Amino acid sequence: MMLYSQAVPRLALKFQESIPLAPYTTLGIGGPARFFCEMQSEAEVVEVVQFAKDRKLPLFVLGGGSNLLVSDKGFDGLVMRVAVPVSRHERRDGTSILLEAGAGENWNDFVLYAVDHEYAGIECLAGIPGDVGGTPVQNVGAYGQEVAETIAQVRAYDLETGTFVDLDHQACHFGYRRSLFNAEARGRYIVIAVTYRLQPGGEPALRYADVKRHFATELNEGGKPTLHQVYDAVRSIRKQKGMLAGQGGPDGRSAGSFFKNPVVPSAMISQVALRAGCSAEEVPQYPAGEEMVKLPAAWLVERAGFHKGFAMSRVAISSRHTLALVNLGGATAAELIALRDTVRDAVQRKFEVELEQEPVMLGFASPR
Repeated sequence: MMLYSQAVPRLALKFQESIPLAPYTTLGIGGPARFFCEMQSEAEVVEVVQFAKDRKLPLFVLGGGSNLLVSDKGFDGLVMRVAVPVSRHERRDGTSILLEAGAGENWNDFVLYAVDHEYAGIECLAGIPGDVGGTPVQNVGAYGQEVAETIAQVRAYDLETGTFVDLDHQACHFGYRRSLFNAEARGRYIVIAVTYRLQPGGEPALRYADVKRHFATELNEGGKPTLHQVYDAVRSIRKQKGMLAGQGGPDGRSAGSFFKNPVVPSAMISQVALRAGCSAEEVPQYPAGEEMVKLPAAWLVERAGFHKGFAMSRVAISSRHTLALVNLGGATAAELIALRDTVRDAVQRKFEVELEQEPVMLGFASPR
């Protein structure tokens, strides 16, 4: 392992060369980065960015690696891992609590902190792999909640202006699994910290069917679960589906849900039903705006002929959840892409619905 230092470093930063990226991803797939460096402060972020500019290196910001597919060739540039440490700051704002966390903080640890302090708003997002910094980028959501519901501000470094900026909720342009950071301004901002607006003593969100079923007895008797009980329930549900952060075994080597739930015109439901061999009422669907509905990608994948555990070479569909593509051990990015394309093409042929993948691709000639 080689170390590369700047000629006149102000912060004595060291840049590692040819560092394998697979261990930094939950998929465990990918070749090396030409240069790699971790940063724990805003000053270090500026130094690393300047290093890349001076050498005309492409730059990639790595968080928890939970939503990332790295090519087998790796990345011919500088990978900077934002590891801004735990430094929670909270203050009251009317009836709310504004709770800030550094981008490098483990997301589940942050959710647990909120739950332990009886701050409602993110309890259903327990067990999601990754760090705080990645949550606004993808507008992380699960089990009836999205971080967009609670994010008040994102502090970021603007690569275009070379300044740190504080972006409010509106400026982040949140949508379904989208934001300013992965859409119109992709690659422009480096997230440093995120501030969430949470509700002290608030009630947990019980919107999602799986969560409601878990607490069916209590709800039927007029009882209400605590935030911590919902946190524990969500982690249990995620574990059963092979989607729990840190979960071992082949089902744990995934990027979570590989495909987004497609949003289609409601007029397509009859066509989807016909091709699935069921009635329109039997097609699971959720309102997604005027004359639009969201279809469960897992349902489409299953109706296209794929089952849990379906394998190709050293990759497979998770044995617990149809949406997760997993590394059975020693898999390559090429193998995973072959499985992705097999599933996506089958769904397209059967339903004329295109599945969009969630993980970011790094080091590929084509973003597809």
